[in-house]
Amino acid sequence: MSWLFLIGAIIFEVSATLSLRMASTGKRRWWIAVAGAYMIAFTMLILTLSNGMALGVAYGIWAASGVALTAIFSKIIFKEHLTLVMSIGILVVIGGVLMIELGSGSIH
Repeated sequence: MSWLFLIGAIIFEVSATLSLRMASTGKRRWWIAVAGAYMIAFTMLILTLSNGMALGVAYGIWAASGVALTAIFSKIIFKEHLTLVMSIGILVVIGGVLMIELGSGSIH
């Protein structure tokens, strides 16, 4: 169950961050989406931890996934640049999270 909560936390965190971009254009209605999505994201992260996932593992996956997905969706939605170096950085982040997972012993 903790993995489902973590996936939900990631989805809402990325949604909130992408909504920040819309809110920054002066469209105040997006502020509600930002606040609501961050509240849900943190609530789901708390539920992830309450269901037994280690903090280092949960936060590492949550943060790294958020960075990678936000960069990718920013490219798709907002036409922002995603260079080769940035793409390699995303792969390095994913590799780092995988190493944390393997080191924690939670992947069998």
